[in-house]
Amino acid sequence: MVQIFLIGIAAGAASALLFASVASGSLIAILLFYLAPLPILIAALGWSHLAGLVAALVAGGALAFVFGGLFLVAFLIGVGLPAWWLGYLALLARPGAVPGADALEWYPVGSLVVWAAVLGASVVTAGVLTFGFDADAVRAGMRQAFEDMLRLIWQVPQDKPLVIPDVPDADRLLALLVLIVPPMAAGITTVTKIVTLGLAGVIARVSGRLARPWPDLSAMRFPSFVPALLAGTVAATFLPNLISIIGGVFTVSLLIAYGVLGFAVLHKITGRINGRSFLLAGTYAAVLMLGWPILLMTILGLADTAVDIRGRVAGRAPPPKSQT
Repeated sequence: MVQIFLIGIAAGAASALLFASVASGSLIAILLFYLAPLPILIAALGWSHLAGLVAALVAGGALAFVFGGLFLVAFLIGVGLPAWWLGYLALLARPGAVPGADALEWYPVGSLVVWAAVLGASVVTAGVLTFGFDADAVRAGMRQAFEDMLRLIWQVPQDKPLVIPDVPDADRLLALLVLIVPPMAAGITTVTKIVTLGLAGVIARVSGRLARPWPDLSAMRFPSFVPALLAGTVAATFLPNLISIIGGVFTVSLLIAYGVLGFAVLHKITGRINGRSFLLAGTYAAVLMLGWPILLMTILGLADTAVDIRGRVAGRAPPPKSQT
């Protein structure tokens, strides 16, 4: 137990430093900020979820001591508690379906990805609600926040019209930011939670601390309710008032999750293709450099959910050669 607390304290200190690094404003600091959940997840996966919880509370307390109570709330809601919860779920297990078997049935990876999407959308929704509880107040608050940010970047005084170089209409830019930033933030937050969870799992596995066996990621599947959940969030985007904004946030997060599922499908169906490594590397590189190819992965994930592409490809695969 003492070791768990010591690990939690160390991980919490590291997470707080990563979170606070964004104050410097440099590009590398932004990357470090997005890695803030990583120490908490490593502590949770490598030791226990209690170590992850201690890390989250220590990091939040340290940030509150230095910067004030607002940072405590922001960290716990945005980083600390979601990271602890994902680490807790990842180590859940129950006896296998076969009576008398020693094997455990671990919490499914697909469910973890869905949880990461829901948590990512919930974090952004919490941020949106800080501007108000109706669509007009939220849009007005976000517009003012973006305007203040742009004025700070371009050093435009408050008593002067906002003029941005190479932007003919600053008002149109602000309206565009109000429209696209919440769903974009949800997508980035979801990706961050999935990536940091995966990195923490790899680190814990390499160090020999990972309690659960490494899963077959290409066999990942989502719970049966997820398509209905996605359909509901898409329908919510057509509803009036604040519901449409929140619906868009959750829709993008779930589509990112389906993009991850699409990569799992791609890994599975290319198992017998020559040059598979080049195909996979090219796909990952295209997504990282261009961004938009993630839409193709999302479509692949949705298609697999609808028609079971992996099952159809496996059914057409030639049987293994008999060994004599």
